[in-house]
Amino acid sequence: MEYEKWEELLTPYNHAVEELKVKFKNIRKEYLERGDYSPIEFVTGRRKKISSIIEKMKRLNSTDMEKDLDDIAGIRVMCQFVEDIYVIVEMIRKRSDMKVIAEKDYINNYKASGYRSYHVIIKYPINSIKESKEIICEIQIRTLAMNFWATIEHSLKYKYHHFIPEEIAQRLRRAADAAFMLDKEMSEIRGDIMNAQEIYQRESIIIRETQRRVQELYDIGETNKAMNYQRILEKNQNEQNIEEIISLKSEMDTLLQQYKMDDIKKRVIE
Repeated sequence: MEYEKWEELLTPYNHAVEELKVKFKNIRKEYLERGDYSPIEFVTGRRKKISSIIEKMKRLNSTDMEKDLDDIAGIRVMCQFVEDIYVIVEMIRKRSDMKVIAEKDYINNYKASGYRSYHVIIKYPINSIKESKEIICEIQIRTLAMNFWATIEHSLKYKYHHFIPEEIAQRLRRAADAAFMLDKEMSEIRGDIMNAQEIYQRESIIIRETQRRVQELYDIGETNKAMNYQRILEKNQNEQNIEEIISLKSEMDTLLQQYKMDDIKKRVIE
């Protein structure tokens, strides 16, 4: 098949990857904007290379790419904790814009190599200029430790053409066990970590909102007051005095509300 034909055939898969990346990133953003802990740490995605598709089709003795390959479009969702993986899986199951058709739990049933991850195969609708169709996509959900290990293993597979020497393979298996032990240890203190991150995120939101009030004062021409509030904000940030920052934000809210009321009265009189 000519390169142009391949690209035309694979265009919907490109769209699926980009759309899914945006959707999962927006889920993370929504959690953080509310000041809540996000089960999603970060998201990556890729469409399988043409050479990799051809190689896999030969390996599977396949003549139907769309029927036999479920990982042409792939998304990876990274988490901090193993528990987060199952939160995201449940989240995917409940969505109306993607249909789960298969699940592979390589965490409770990890591979002989040591590979751990949770794979969800979905059908995802794509509307392009040419047509509307459902694309099969693979979503891999794993912890940061699992992802680090899998990235190393992938590099070694590439180097050794999928046949990693046994000595190195044994070391990889031991490394996989060590990575999973790290995940277990982190799960033990998960509550404390989540609580600390939520506190940090909420304080970040308060500081950002207070800074926005300072900017509003600059925008309406109250430069001296804005500069004074900016100095007070920076002082309290340096001292990590969040209570004073909350009080400062409240004071500016009252001041800005008064300016708005005065402006409305002025317009009514005019």
